[in-house]
Amino acid sequence: MRSRRTLAVLLLLLVMLLAACGGGTTPETTDESGEGATTEETATDEEAATDEEAMTDEEAATDEEAATDEEAATDEEAATDEEAMSEDEGMMDVASLGGSLAMDNELLSLKADGCDYGGYFESIEATDANTVVFTMCKPDPAFEAKVAFEGFGIQPMEHLMKAGSDGSLLENPIGTGPYKLDSWNRGESVILTANEDYWGEAPADPTLVFRWAEEGATRLLELQSGQVDQIAFLSPDDFETVEADANLQLVPNLNPNIFYLGMTNTFEPFDNPDVRKAIAMGIDRQRLVDNFYPEGSEVADYFTPCSIPNGCEGDAWYDFNAEDAKTMLAEAGYPDGFETAIYYRDVFRVYLPEPPLVAVELQTQLKENLGITAEIIPMESGPFLEEVSAGRIEGFYLLGWGADYPHPTNFLDYHFSKDNPQFGDPFPEIYEKLTEAAQLASAEEAAPLYAEANNAIRELVPMVPIAHGAAADAAGASVQNAHTRPFGAILGRIVDSPDDTFVYMQSAEPISLYCGDETDGETFRVCGQIVDSLLAYGLDSGDTEPSLAEECVGNEDGTEWTCNLRQGVVFHDGSAFDANDVVMSYAIGLDAANSLHAAAEAGGAGNSGAFEYWSYLWGLMNAPEESE
Repeated sequence: MRSRRTLAVLLLLLVMLLAACGGGTTPETTDESGEGATTEETATDEEAATDEEAMTDEEAATDEEAATDEEAATDEEAATDEEAMSEDEGMMDVASLGGSLAMDNELLSLKADGCDYGGYFESIEATDANTVVFTMCKPDPAFEAKVAFEGFGIQPMEHLMKAGSDGSLLENPIGTGPYKLDSWNRGESVILTANEDYWGEAPADPTLVFRWAEEGATRLLELQSGQVDQIAFLSPDDFETVEADANLQLVPNLNPNIFYLGMTNTFEPFDNPDVRKAIAMGIDRQRLVDNFYPEGSEVADYFTPCSIPNGCEGDAWYDFNAEDAKTMLAEAGYPDGFETAIYYRDVFRVYLPEPPLVAVELQTQLKENLGITAEIIPMESGPFLEEVSAGRIEGFYLLGWGADYPHPTNFLDYHFSKDNPQFGDPFPEIYEKLTEAAQLASAEEAAPLYAEANNAIRELVPMVPIAHGAAADAAGASVQNAHTRPFGAILGRIVDSPDDTFVYMQSAEPISLYCGDETDGETFRVCGQIVDSLLAYGLDSGDTEPSLAEECVGNEDGTEWTCNLRQGVVFHDGSAFDANDVVMSYAIGLDAANSLHAAAEAGGAGNSGAFEYWSYLWGLMNAPEESE
């Protein structure tokens, strides 16, 4: 394969190991700026002197002779020596990352110790430079849809090892996509420039700029003044304004979604299922949709939108009944209600277009219908998501989900799996049925299991589903191919702006630029222009199509998938794309024992270190056992 490239990787790892032995410190990242500040300690003069004195005259003579021999060597002999680096050395260096990653004959592999760990992958192996084989512990009918997800993008092996260990991966992605990073001006913009070596059709505009503003009114003013070409998440009150303006166009957002009111069952009184059920019946969800959502939005009778196959099997959600809800809450021990809080992040989403207003409405309904007093507490997006994901929110919280791929596992398995502490202690009545259903290729056969899972969600009430939101972007009338997609980020490369610079304004700044350890749409929207996945979603559907893989072919029982890679692709740094890049990209996300599978502040590649999508979609190898 790439012997010179592999040698460079091995030498890089050797330097890292020597630095660690010499007293190097862990990289430090400032919390406020997000910019990594790395400190390195070098060997002291005393250590250097000791090493120098340790050389005997005989060793010095030997070194002199060796230098003479080296000078006499031809370039061809030097190249031969370079390629002759032992296989054992390569394996040892890869093994220094820890976990289950190994190298054999310059080919990487990631192998779990059997399948008892509960995840999907038994192994991921580069069988040659252009082929990756995924061996499954169990069939996964959504395999192709999952590998197309933007969070599983591929970056160069060498870059991942270097940037992943010094914290710079979060702000310095290197991909194969149509655009490459020019600059990230914190608090202002991310500027991308066209990749001249892109393997696909060249971008229509040479420059793509992402800006952001929290308020929908601010985004619209920027669009009306011509400062931006397209804005995300038009406020519901502005639909008519855009439709009446000949200089603008409405761009419908087709992404299936859910907005829900979350609770954590490890905190009182949410540990009582009757309290949760009373809350479910005591909220007028139709009133919320009528007052705060645009036309086309629906009350959510199920967690999964009905446009997803098998999404709406089982019984529909409870009807609003304030009297019965109040009675049930009293019987649960809270006749006068209780005091709590409502947490939210002030970020516009299709599923939650007016977060502060919805929070106030819920506060009012909880008080009027159930006697519950709730303080409203807004939080920054990053800390909010971290607290929710870890199950540390003690009150209510407002959150939602937009579809990543068209399968119930995308909605249900993430939120209700046995490994997700978001709602507190997971419910086996839910996740056991989901686990069974996820292994069935036939949607018809899986339907009864999804009905049982939905009924269990209704009975146990880990959260209250409220709305499936309709939404739209808006763009200048002269912008060609302005669009949104049901699944995946916009394709910036197909949009043609009149001035050759396409400026897109979203609702928040990206949390980082490494999508492997993020869950927010702002990050994915930027990453999706820079980094490619093995497969991609179609423009108007969730159907998959070739990307870095020409095809991924499964065997008859779905336990092995062979992905044949696109040849001749180069990364933005000029290095050639091959199978090792795929294995390394997946190893960092999947293998909890890999030293790069950690937050940057702990010497890893990630931001929070949670790698949530990897965990819920595939299951983590070598995950530490949970303490009792």
